[in-house]
Amino acid sequence: MKASMTLAGFDRDAFVAATLAEDLGAIGDITSAAVIPADARFDGVMSSRDAIVVAGLELAEAFFRAIQPDMAITRLVADGDAVPAGTHLMRLSGNARAMLTAERSALNTVQHLSGVATLARAYVDAIAGTGATLLDTRKTLPGLRVLEKYATRMGGATNHRMGLWDAAMIKDNHVAVAGSVGEAVRRAVTAGITRIIVEVDRTEQIAPAIDAGATHLLLDNMDLATLRRAVDLVAGRVPTEASGGVRLDTIRAIAETGVTYVSVGRLTQSAPAADIGLDFN
Repeated sequence: MKASMTLAGFDRDAFVAATLAEDLGAIGDITSAAVIPADARFDGVMSSRDAIVVAGLELAEAFFRAIQPDMAITRLVADGDAVPAGTHLMRLSGNARAMLTAERSALNTVQHLSGVATLARAYVDAIAGTGATLLDTRKTLPGLRVLEKYATRMGGATNHRMGLWDAAMIKDNHVAVAGSVGEAVRRAVTAGITRIIVEVDRTEQIAPAIDAGATHLLLDNMDLATLRRAVDLVAGRVPTEASGGVRLDTIRAIAETGVTYVSVGRLTQSAPAADIGLDFN
């Protein structure tokens, strides 16, 4: 799966500048300035020490070019590629100080995004052949949502809501204030909202939600038997989404209940960073 990082709502140059500014502070890289001669050059290779799904290489390159625009950089793989341990991801040649100054920001970004993509691919592989689609959630690090959701796509997941603005999500607290599931949905319909996702945790909430105009049901923390019953009751009238406490060792059985989607918050909430390093000559 190849992709360019032209992402709606994401300003790459501003992100790179802010990230480098956080690391450099007002003084800059005092270690490299003190230890490395100004004209010293390095050749380097960025490599994965684990089997991973790659994400974020274009951003990593942008960090190095922000310090030295003419640095020679060759990307050896593409975002979305699944690569074995020991794979060279990028070769670099340029000013040693520049490379060392940008190194940590570049690695932090590609390690985190590749970790998200790698975990997403593991979940996608676990439900292969079931007909269910893996969704991510809004459980993202503040300020990194667009990037993290890009990474889940590189792993093969499908983006769910990008924010509070692109679909209604009626949850238990909304229902408590409105008085009932049906009334909450009717208010969303009256407001002119076309995508209305309703969280239900009991099968008796299904009919009132659909009858009132729900376009998608989130089946929250239901056991397998209840999920199968819910899918039968919905009978294909709207998409169904299993959510809540989904783990890698349980997702296949959940997907096999016949739900349309399975959503997993941990894809972005707790994906471990990929082990990626940059070695210099």
